[in-house]
This record gives sequence, structure tokens and C-alpha cells, in this order.
Amino acid sequence: MFQITDEEDLQALSESEELEFKLAQGKDGKGKLPDDFWPTYSAMANSRGGYVVLGVRERKGLLSIAGIQDIALVQKQLFDIANNKAKVNINLLSNDDTQQITINNKNLLIVKIPSAKRESKPIFLNNQPMKETYVRLHEGDHRCDEEQVKRMMAEQVESCRDDKILKGFNFDDIDLDSLKAYKNLFSVAKPQHTWLELDLFEMFKKLGGWRKDRSSEEEGITLAGILMFGTWEAIQEAMPNYFVDYRERDEANTERWIDRLYPDGSWSGNIFDFYRRTYRKLTTELKVPFDLQG
Repeated sequence: MFQITDEEDLQALSESEELEFKLAQGKDGKGKLPDDFWPTYSAMANSRGGYVVLGVRERKGLLSIAGIQDIALVQKQLFDIANNKAKVNINLLSNDDTQQITINNKNLLIVKIPSAKRESKPIFLNNQPMKETYVRLHEGDHRCDEEQVKRMMAEQVESCRDDKILKGFNFDDIDLDSLKAYKNLFSVAKPQHTWLELDLFEMFKKLGGWRKDRSSEEEGITLAGILMFGTWEAIQEAMPNYFVDYRERDEANTERWIDRLYPDGSWSGNIFDFYRRTYRKLTTELKVPFDLQG
């Protein structure tokens, strides 16, 4: 659970894709779950999850503790509405997802909103998936258009093909240099994350690269694990039609390309390495013609 121990911790924070502050005092000042909690719930559930801290006033980026007098009432409202199908199509919250804390003798309620599984998305409000589905972008809740919602619904039908356990594959089919590079980038993005204390294989499992089917007791490398971090030989055996290709075309002749990246045997060919190499080309190696201004 997200931790805030004192006001100094609070002042060091700011709203982000995974963190939101809301007042939750109500008209009488005793406490009420704010109406705008639910678009944030939908947005975080349809994105990467996150935390909402109730009882904090936010004005122009400055945070101050207001507290919640009747925190039990707000918590009851939270679960009553979360379980109301007319308001929210799926309740992802459990008792373990809420935490009461006290700072300067004022009570706050921290709500952890899990990221919904693909087969559960979209999480929407008021029985209106096409109009009341949200995603989290930066520090805001943004309403999805119909195409985004349709894509989420289409992905439900795919039945999580990427978590399929591949028979005959093992950790030797993983390109360790790719996995190490990912861990290094992860450590820069989230230096305090507990996964960084794990060895490569255990972290690989946490990422979904290795799965155990509890019903059949079968376990092994997943299709996602092979595609993301696998060697070229393993990827070709798992998905013979897989191919990634980056081309930079000549502006003067769009039929001609001047740079290309594809699995040619000199690198792994997996999705993570393809992302790293294309991102480098787009940010540091892109050919920008010299042009005098004026």
C-alpha cells in the first residue's frame, strides 16, 4: 500500500498518472465520497492502476490536509457504490485496498485502485460504456472515444492469448541481455520498486513471462515472455509469422527507404529490443536536413 507518514511526505508528492488527491468533505464538512472519484476509478482501472488520497485539498499544485471527520461513512459509501451495478460495471476493490491514516490529528483515506485485467475492461460508469469509459493520461481522467472502447471490448475476446504457456520452452530461450537491459531501465523509472531486489528469473515471472496454471498445475514460459524477451530462434518457433520492421523513407522518393531495422541475425529480434533500437533512431539518429532560415 502507498505510504504517507507525515505532512512532509505529502508535500513531496504531486498528482500524476497513478496518484490523485480529492477533498471528500461534503457540504456539511463531515465527509462524503466525491462524485468525481468515479471517473478517476474508471480511468485508473482502465490504465495502470493507482492511488486516490481522500481528505486532501489541492489548489494550483499545492496540497493541504483537510481531513475527513466521518471516515467510516466515506468508506461505506465507497463500497456501497462500487457494488452498485447501476453505477459501476465491475467492483475491483476489497478491504485490503483501503487504508486509514492520521496526520496532524486529521484522518485521511487512501484507496488503491487496481488495474483491471484485459478480460474485464472496459470499466465504465452508469451503464454507458460508450460514453462513460475513462483512461488516465498524465494527471487527468479522459473520456474514451468509441474506437477506444471497442478496442477494449475486442481484446476481451482474445482471451489473453499472450499468457498462454508454451510447451517445450524454458528460460534458456530468453535473451538475458534484453532482460538485463529492461531491469536497468526499470530501476531508473522506479528505483524503489521491490522487484529490483529479485533475480532475473523471479522478476521475469512477476512481469508475466512465466506462469503457473493453478487448475492444471502446468507452468512455463508464456507467449508474452517469448515475444518480449525471447531469442530469435525461440520466437520463430513460437510464432513463425512474427516479424518486426522499421523503415525510414526518403522524403524525395517515398518508394525508397534510407534506413531499415529488422531481425537480420545481428540482434535478438524481440519486441523489447525492437522498441529500444527504434526509439534510439527516432530520438538521436533521425536524419534532419540542414536548412538555412531567412
